[in-house]
Amino acid sequence: MQPIVGTYECKIDTKGRVLIPAALKKQLAAIGEGFVLKRSVYEKCVELWPMTEWNVMMEKLNELNRFDRKADMFVRKFMAGVKIVDIDDAGRLQMNKDLLEFANISKEVVFSSKINIIEIWDKDLYEKIVNDEDLDFGDLAEEVMGTRTNYGA
Repeated sequence: MQPIVGTYECKIDTKGRVLIPAALKKQLAAIGEGFVLKRSVYEKCVELWPMTEWNVMMEKLNELNRFDRKADMFVRKFMAGVKIVDIDDAGRLQMNKDLLEFANISKEVVFSSKINIIEIWDKDLYEKIVNDEDLDFGDLAEEVMGTRTNYGA
């Protein structure tokens, strides 16, 4: 799958629908096949998974031992609030109330690419986490990527 690229700001209407920006809609149309919305594991945002990526993740989860309590709890938490969704003919994505509440999304929304999925954030929360002055991004980059030697360049 081609990586999804970009950060897009938009508004959500009172019915929980978000009009997908044209540049993002074009990328998503190339993926097709439907999508899954779910709670993020680490942050107060919602993730939009293309169905092909979701199916890969489901294969990995299906390999876990269901008689292991931690694995069972992980699957339950990971699957909490999962919804299958499509982009309608008007280019809108319907977001369910429980997911909106989880991510504290009210009016302004940010769609942010995360390689093969999209994070959907409340704009204020997104700005806060991206502009976190307590985090030195250079140090983080060195720690996470500094020991890697193959970047495919």
